[in-house]
Amino acid sequence: MTSLGQGWLDTAVNADKQDKLILALPKGRILHAIRPIMEHAGLIPEDGFFNEKDRRLRFTTNDPMVDIIRVRSFDVATFLAYGAAQMGVAGSDVLMEFDHPDIYAPVDLNTGHCRMVVATRAETLTEEDPRSWSHVRVATKYPRLTSQYFAARGVQAECIKLNGAMELAPGLGLCRRIVDLVETGSTLEANGLVEVEEIAKVTSKLVVNRVAWKTRPEAISNWIKRFREAIDDTQNSR
Repeated sequence: MTSLGQGWLDTAVNADKQDKLILALPKGRILHAIRPIMEHAGLIPEDGFFNEKDRRLRFTTNDPMVDIIRVRSFDVATFLAYGAAQMGVAGSDVLMEFDHPDIYAPVDLNTGHCRMVVATRAETLTEEDPRSWSHVRVATKYPRLTSQYFAARGVQAECIKLNGAMELAPGLGLCRRIVDLVETGSTLEANGLVEVEEIAKVTSKLVVNRVAWKTRPEAISNWIKRFREAIDDTQNSR
């Protein structure tokens, strides 16, 4: 094949890839929680997608015009915001922290239920009243949300960004308080922490890039409709 012919073929292949809708999904427990919703919506990934040991990050589906990428939860919002993915699934915690105008969440998937809370060591509550706080140091992976929450109460928050193991911070003297997600509260309890107050309830949502929705309204609206119907079907079958 001539170089011109090869160049034309590469362009055609790239154009085909660009025409595909990219759905960004988060790794971890949410990935498996939304599996039945995806199946109800008629979107089936290729073999290996739900196997965390599979090192691939991009997968085809039974729809030749949709590929799925498997990324970290916060990266879902980044791929959506910059148009590298047109659809995705993200927790409302990620959406509140990221807060990007080009990301729209049309469907609550009613899964991934948890709460964002302020927590501290039990003995701290015997030494001070949270209502008296004026300045706090907080470990969290949600610095923007945390600062806003405390500012609304007239409290200045110094946020220390951690991406995990938040529960260690108070015991090691890094800070006295954390802001993190809890599902049952067992991890807090196991690490000697108690919940002080709830900031927000969190669920997973189907999200879309607003610009992509305007340029490809039929394709994206169809998937929004199918995911909505899948949620209705799974809820009605319970």
